[in-house]
Amino acid sequence: MKLRPLQDRVVVKRKDEETTSAGGIVLPGSATEKPQQGEVVAVGPGKKTNDGNIVPVDLKVGDHVVFGQYGGNTVKIDGDEYLILNENEIFGVVE
Repeated sequence: MKLRPLQDRVVVKRKDEETTSAGGIVLPGSATEKPQQGEVVAVGPGKKTNDGNIVPVDLKVGDHVVFGQYGGNTVKIDGDEYLILNENEIFGVVE
């Protein structure tokens, strides 16, 4: 990937959308909700404080994270869709 996030931003690749419901019904693309989980693919160096120190991001590449439905910004790079989030928009890490 050719995207390097700045400050405390994190680049996430969403999990694949569910195409069948819990009851086994096949859902069309317009009816599926975008998943609120994904894998971290890039992490910025951290947020710079007023005194010039950098507070590192508490995530690493490969972490599976949970985030809000309307958080971040979506970008397409080389045909793949990624989500750019601030660290504070991520609710937690799935272990």
